[in-house]
Amino acid sequence: MRIAKGIMAVAAVLAMPDVAFAAEAHGLPGGTMPLLWAIPFAGILLSIATGPLFFAHFWEHHYGKIAGFWAALVIVPLIIGFGFGEALYAVLHTMLLEYMSFIILLFALFTISGGILISGNIHGTPLVNTSMLLIGALLASVVGTTGASMILIRPIIRANDDRRHNVHVIVFFIFLVSNIGGSLTPLGDPPLFLGFLRGVDFFWTTTHMALPAAFVGGLVLAIFFLLDTYLHRREDARPPLPDPTPDSRIRLRGLANLPLLGGVIAAILMSGIWRPEIYFTVHGVELALQNLLRDVIIVALALTSLVISRKEYREANGFNWEPILEVAKLFAGIFICIIPVIAILQAGLDGAFAPLVSLVTGADGAPDNVAYFWLTGILSSFLDNAPTYLVFFEMAGGDPQVLMTTLSQTLLAISAGAVFMGANTYIGNAPNFMVYAIARGQGIAMPSFFGYMLWSLAVLVPVFALASLLFFL
Repeated sequence: MRIAKGIMAVAAVLAMPDVAFAAEAHGLPGGTMPLLWAIPFAGILLSIATGPLFFAHFWEHHYGKIAGFWAALVIVPLIIGFGFGEALYAVLHTMLLEYMSFIILLFALFTISGGILISGNIHGTPLVNTSMLLIGALLASVVGTTGASMILIRPIIRANDDRRHNVHVIVFFIFLVSNIGGSLTPLGDPPLFLGFLRGVDFFWTTTHMALPAAFVGGLVLAIFFLLDTYLHRREDARPPLPDPTPDSRIRLRGLANLPLLGGVIAAILMSGIWRPEIYFTVHGVELALQNLLRDVIIVALALTSLVISRKEYREANGFNWEPILEVAKLFAGIFICIIPVIAILQAGLDGAFAPLVSLVTGADGAPDNVAYFWLTGILSSFLDNAPTYLVFFEMAGGDPQVLMTTLSQTLLAISAGAVFMGANTYIGNAPNFMVYAIARGQGIAMPSFFGYMLWSLAVLVPVFALASLLFFL
């Protein structure tokens, strides 16, 4: 019944399709705002879902304008309804505190990892593919899901470019490397890093997430191995396709970029540990010195990578700026469109989404951990997992010491739901869309938005159902 109750919430959730990284209150009266404020968010999500499928040529040339249109449908009503000052504060709060750091980190990881070349090629057999996915999943908890995805997506594409069936390899790559693999440390995925900044111990994540991550990741990897083995055997019965990149010895090039990735990680840790209590104010928005310094360091590291990396390595990687530009433009619109949705969610039982709040509380007033897992996960599939994590973190009380001890299972349910179920759609986690864009640019016939969801419904949802029974009942 609990699982059914959580899944039934999808209907309510889809009345407010979502995605973004805005999490703090913006001073908006969420308790009085109707669901009409979610229409722009629904619009931008539907545009992302249907644009590449139904009007691909128009979308490729005008996706930035489309995102800007939906963002304007939030900004203009905010100005009319709450005044220019309040609207400016809400937008600046999101863009300066959340979007800026978000896109700077993605830009740096994209740029630095683009200078690291895994040259050579191996044949994408089931054992090789499974090994690469395992390595990528483990790497994701060290350099983040974005970094691991950018380093390994092109080598795994090359390894399978002579196979008739290779779409499933990229789909499972998104499942494991771009999402589930980032669950072991706060560096792996933005929701866990936000928890770290809120006071969750760094190694709490490692110790508590290890078993659920091993179960979910191991089962998904086993499903991949069986499917890849079946498809590989079918191909063996047919004449082989010519290999565009014949097998050759694997070499890791661009090693000077590895310390730069280490520098990004160090800058992130610095911003979470060093708090000098120095702030700069822009129209009422307080910018902490440690966060500004972190972003400056990360940008400097990315620019350093552009200077020191050899041009031929980036060319061999097929490196270009279009994937990060697409993500930057679309997520700018998404971040703005999520502002009123987050305000309504943060109103809790006083807001239009009050039924969601009641779903995570049992009859005795105790938290319903299965509901927390599924509702955090369902929203993370469409909202982007970072803001969803914070909403449910606050809904569970927001005290890290209580959540790490008395309510440790609740925090675990929120963490697992946010990280694992970010894999359910292309927009649940930023690397998903980047991997999709790169694979599509390499000529792989990636499934549409809804086609990808069929994969996640068939593979991931049953695994998550088992995990909820094992860890959260």
